[in-house]
Amino acid sequence: MHTVPDQPALSRLFRMQWEEAQGQYVLLYPEGMVKLSRSAAEILKRCDGRRTVPAIVGELEQAFRCGGLHGDVIDFLRVAGARGWII
Repeated sequence: MHTVPDQPALSRLFRMQWEEAQGQYVLLYPEGMVKLSRSAAEILKRCDGRRTVPAIVGELEQAFRCGGLHGDVIDFLRVAGARGWII
């Protein structure tokens, strides 16, 4: 299982941007593009290498007025780390 960094950051191999034609955020990399769900984009937007995982979770819970997101965020960050999206 991939470990989650304390302060995750988007890997330099990827660039996240809004694609108007797709109507969604995407991760661009030399070999192609990954379409992101809204929740994935919201998490990755906050992976700046400065915010801690608890801070990211707190911001998301506040932004979406809900609780209990820690497990889902950790699960996503593990997948994102395994795919090389975050460091």
